[in-house]
Amino acid sequence: MLYPSLEKVNELLEEYQTVPVFYEVLADHLTPIRMFRALKREGTPCFILESVENSNQWGRYSFIGVNPKSEIKIQGNEIDIDGNKEIVEDHISYLISLVKKYQSPMIEDQPYLTGGLIGYFGYDTIRYVEKRLTNVPEDDLHMPECHLCMYDELIAYDHLTSKAIVIQNIYQGDDVKRVYKDLEDKAELILKKMERPVSLQKDRFEAGDIQVKSNLTKEEYEANVRKAKEYIKDGDIFQVVLSQRMEVESDVDPLDVYRCLRTSNPSPYLYYFDFVDYQVVGSSPEKLVGVDQGIVTTKPIAGTVPRGKTKEEDQKLVEQLMNDPKERAEHTMLVDLGRNDIGRVSKFGTVKVNNFMTVEQYSKVTHLVSDVQGELRNDKTALDALMSVLPAGTLSGAPKVRAMEIIDELENKKRGVYGGTVGYLAFDGNIDTCIAIRTAVFKDGKGYVQAGAGIVADSVPAKEYMETKNKALAVINAIKEAAKL
Repeated sequence: MLYPSLEKVNELLEEYQTVPVFYEVLADHLTPIRMFRALKREGTPCFILESVENSNQWGRYSFIGVNPKSEIKIQGNEIDIDGNKEIVEDHISYLISLVKKYQSPMIEDQPYLTGGLIGYFGYDTIRYVEKRLTNVPEDDLHMPECHLCMYDELIAYDHLTSKAIVIQNIYQGDDVKRVYKDLEDKAELILKKMERPVSLQKDRFEAGDIQVKSNLTKEEYEANVRKAKEYIKDGDIFQVVLSQRMEVESDVDPLDVYRCLRTSNPSPYLYYFDFVDYQVVGSSPEKLVGVDQGIVTTKPIAGTVPRGKTKEEDQKLVEQLMNDPKERAEHTMLVDLGRNDIGRVSKFGTVKVNNFMTVEQYSKVTHLVSDVQGELRNDKTALDALMSVLPAGTLSGAPKVRAMEIIDELENKKRGVYGGTVGYLAFDGNIDTCIAIRTAVFKDGKGYVQAGAGIVADSVPAKEYMETKNKALAVINAIKEAAKL
């Protein structure tokens, strides 16, 4: 049975341009990965978004999209929508006007994502609004700076009820009665496709075939750290995040990498995107920005220790982290940066820090996390909020713009997806995005994994180099594990 009723849909279409309709069925014999494999089609963009809370509890919904309404790629001042290219000076206003055409209501007791723009904004999209960043590093991967698909048809898997929910949208101007009637047949067809047998037969690879190399030598990275420390000493910056990009040559299936990553490194933001020419796979612990019914939130993470082998060791490591003056100072600086970013789009006097420097534990690490919130100004949108925070201070530095200029000088390649954001801008005006870390890009038979370290006045170059290597391990190990499946 469809929900809401035809009568309610007609009523909502008097106020909104788009109304989601839901059809659900018991699917306790299926899994999100099984459903995704059955539904995805060769040559068509698709995605799966999932979440694990508190390191061991699945978020309520897994979302699947396999049939985009349109595809949007942005590179420089050129925007490509379904192969039609045009020059655009103000990318953000263009996207805001696009989403406003599909404004939809939130439907109570139903999945929170019912359609919208879903994909990534790369690190370099900040150049659309920050014109000082003119020294652009080499673009050797040749990927869009921003790649989004508009989905008006989704499948949600409800982990609480073990039901599959087909979500479809009806628009103002549709023959509503006919479209509504057709939706039930369409939903049942989608559900039948999910039941199809899925072939898992493929070539096997040995883990020994996986070789990892970097775009920087150890000596080059450490020289960058020393140069950054000179800028800090001269008063240009307080901190800068310098990264290196590791490259893996392998024909491993990126979806298998996602399968391994979601089990070995469960995080609040799990994602697999197939953009046909390349794939983006990630397990990010860190929210960049969210907007939910007018409340803007960012959650800076700064301060990390590994989990202990015993409960006692775990507690000891947490206490050391909480009492480390360097970690506390860095965290406070990044919270202040988050307050400034949120403040640019929030109503005066509404920005506040909730749960300052609290401990969040995941499967492999413990983080210090704070929660910064504000009320979105009436003249601002969720996309404005995103651009006010992008890129996160934890991936750039402070002061942010000067730190990014130094990154452009010292890193020899464009960052691409790394350090940008992955998530969605929903038809109902809400947004939820994470920082693109613990993420791999697969393109032309190679996988790319990038990781950085926060450089401060007393940083030791060799230790910062090892930190970047260690941060990349979770994804590198997932690639190696996937090669053995």
